[in-house]
Amino acid sequence: MKTIISALLMVVFAVGFHAQNRLEIAKKEATENKELILLNFSGSDWCIPCIKLHKNIIETEDFKKLETEKVIVYINADFPRNKKNQLSPELKKENALLADHYNSKGLFPYTLLLNSEGKILKSWEGLPSENALAFSKEIRSIKENQK
Repeated sequence: MKTIISALLMVVFAVGFHAQNRLEIAKKEATENKELILLNFSGSDWCIPCIKLHKNIIETEDFKKLETEKVIVYINADFPRNKKNQLSPELKKENALLADHYNSKGLFPYTLLLNSEGKILKSWEGLPSENALAFSKEIRSIKENQK
């Protein structure tokens, strides 16, 4: 009986620990490298503006430079609907917790620029009107003003 209870407690703690894992890792990395965190809520297989955001901004070289040049740490909290695109139960739970904390209105796409402590510096509701280069420049400008 003690073994079963111990096993159950270990599972509960393991799931609870993993729940905020990506954000906690991002905060640590952002603190160490003086980066910002870009958190994007998307519906990758059903939300047309989300798909456009990824194609026209996030998958571009201008945006990828933000990551390689240590300007941002990028987190995508995805909420796919198709069975073939479903995430692991742990990742679903983590995304749900991120949404509870940062996206209580359930907006898609919804993009947040956070400091290394998780404080919101800027948010974009829906598809940003700027192109990838302008979007990236805005993030760089916000980072410069944080110094």
